[in-house]
Amino acid sequence: MLKRLAIALACLLFLGAGAAAFAWQELLARIEAPHPGIAAAGAFVEIEPGDSVAAIAGRLVTAGIVADEWTFRFAARRSGRDRYLQAGEYFFDAPVSPLAAVTKIADGRVHLRPITFPEGLTLPAMAAIVEAKGLGSAEAFAAAASRTALIADLDPHATDLEGYLFPETYLLPRHATVDVLVTAMVAQFRAVFDDDLRARAAARGLSVREAVTLASVIQRETGSAAEHALVSAVFNNRLRIGMRLQSDPTVIYALEQAGTYDGNLTRTNMRVDSPYNTYRYGGLPPGPIAAPGRDVLQAALDPADATYLYFVSRNDGTHAFADSLREHNRNVREFQVEYFRRQRAGR
Repeated sequence: MLKRLAIALACLLFLGAGAAAFAWQELLARIEAPHPGIAAAGAFVEIEPGDSVAAIAGRLVTAGIVADEWTFRFAARRSGRDRYLQAGEYFFDAPVSPLAAVTKIADGRVHLRPITFPEGLTLPAMAAIVEAKGLGSAEAFAAAASRTALIADLDPHATDLEGYLFPETYLLPRHATVDVLVTAMVAQFRAVFDDDLRARAAARGLSVREAVTLASVIQRETGSAAEHALVSAVFNNRLRIGMRLQSDPTVIYALEQAGTYDGNLTRTNMRVDSPYNTYRYGGLPPGPIAAPGRDVLQAALDPADATYLYFVSRNDGTHAFADSLREHNRNVREFQVEYFRRQRAGR
């Protein structure tokens, strides 16, 4: 009798151990298997600072990321990262396993939206990008870009943030405001136009505003990085001898400010009475005309060792430079007059 009981007990223990082992393997499989409950469009999950593992699990279940709270909590404990889950907004665009969800949240891979501003943009052009990306209206961006207090210590004369919103790619949370974006852009400008560049500007007798203004004109004149220092040399040479800059982009900016620029620059346009018109007024324009990039800010303060006073477009993205007006006129004839004559003739 006792022998039979012992055998029965052994069988029960064996079966129990087998069942436990099966359940354990099943549980391990569950935390590694993707849950198919996520919506086709994906799902956002907002984790607040201080959320417990249980609270996070509940948010994930609600969003359809995991099947049940207990499985996620077990996955978090099993991974050893249950104490390292980070707050933020997360986006899941495909089914993931509970372990993968733990890894994503513990790594802090929050959802960020990129927005890129190329070099040489004006505030209205930046506002158009912001609106197109759905980050806010152009009007809201313009209002944020009028917060001159953000730059007052560097430029007390600024009437807006033209030139001080650094052109770069920014990664923003989904609900970021235009004020957050503008603040980040000014902060990046400050990081780039650092103490070294400010000291170099002062050594050349330029205020921060003047240095950024000069850089913005260079930026709008050429998109060729190889020419930044050469164009800088031309304008620095002209400023040194009191010669007008005679920069087309400054006229375009004046016309844009007046709302009269139609994409064409005429001889009549060149006579527009604006302090930004460097054909009529000497020295630098009264403020930046665009957002210069890092290389151009440096080139403005470190021009090429050249005596050039003139340049003209070759119509291929580069320019022909000249020391004298006679040489410049030859370049104008070759690269402008003759070029367009050939274009009209279909050659």
